[in-house]
Amino acid sequence: MSTFFQQLLNGIQLGSIYALIALGYTMVYGIVRLINFAHGDFFMIGAYAAYGLYYALGRLFGAGNPGANYLVLFLLVLGGAMLAGGFAAVTANRVAYKPLRDKPRLSSLITAIGVSMFIEYFFSALPAIGPSFRGFPEVFPKTIIKIGTASVSNYVIIDVAVAATLMVVLTLLVKFSKVGKAMRAVSQDKEAAKLMGINIETIIGVTFLIGGAFAGVAGLLSGLTYPRIFPYMGILPGLKAFIAAVLGGIGNIPGAMLGSYIMGIAETYANAANSLIGEGIAFAILIVVLLIRPQGILGEKTADKI
Repeated sequence: MSTFFQQLLNGIQLGSIYALIALGYTMVYGIVRLINFAHGDFFMIGAYAAYGLYYALGRLFGAGNPGANYLVLFLLVLGGAMLAGGFAAVTANRVAYKPLRDKPRLSSLITAIGVSMFIEYFFSALPAIGPSFRGFPEVFPKTIIKIGTASVSNYVIIDVAVAATLMVVLTLLVKFSKVGKAMRAVSQDKEAAKLMGINIETIIGVTFLIGGAFAGVAGLLSGLTYPRIFPYMGILPGLKAFIAAVLGGIGNIPGAMLGSYIMGIAETYANAANSLIGEGIAFAILIVVLLIRPQGILGEKTADKI
């Protein structure tokens, strides 16, 4: 029973990381109908930004010494990961996607794949980074916490708490803020939103910024929990988060959250049975969803011309 509960907690933790990435996929798709396959690389950029900031600021805050101010250091590293992921997403939008806004969707899709490959090879070629694995530092000292009969790392609690906080903030932003209302208007009808005085490109830029920032945070949490980073680390999590978004209903924010937690829990239990099954369970789920309910759990059927 304790093993079952412990795996459930681990699945929720993994689902939290997937959710932060999947939200970027689903928000961008909901606004511009683009599957941004470079999104997993914003996750990687956030992880490297967090890595660099930790070593740049760690000595200042006494990292590794008794009495070190780990909370402030973590918040600064978290902010840096968000800025790096958000900046990368906004830059990709301005340079690669905006010029293709009125072109066929296939052009944007192919461009997104090209942007992803460029980022990965560019980071691999940088002398300061290179293609090799790097160990990620303990931004917080690792401890084991007893929850009932299960024993989990404090990183699991941090991952879930940070992701839950950001998801609540995003939900409130989308539902009640002026920007959120504009995002919903643009998602429903761009032309009508434009006639109402909404700057479409500004809203698209904000959407990319938020999605990239969330992916950057996911990169930090992933590095903290699975302490290694490398330039291609965003490929599989990006694909799995995309599948989670499809499972929940691509373009639907609550659906992306729900799909991510289903994905994380399913993968954790599958890994416990066989690691190879765990790696393939996401793609099996994708096939089943496309066969049974292609619009996703919370998605709605729409007539879509390509």
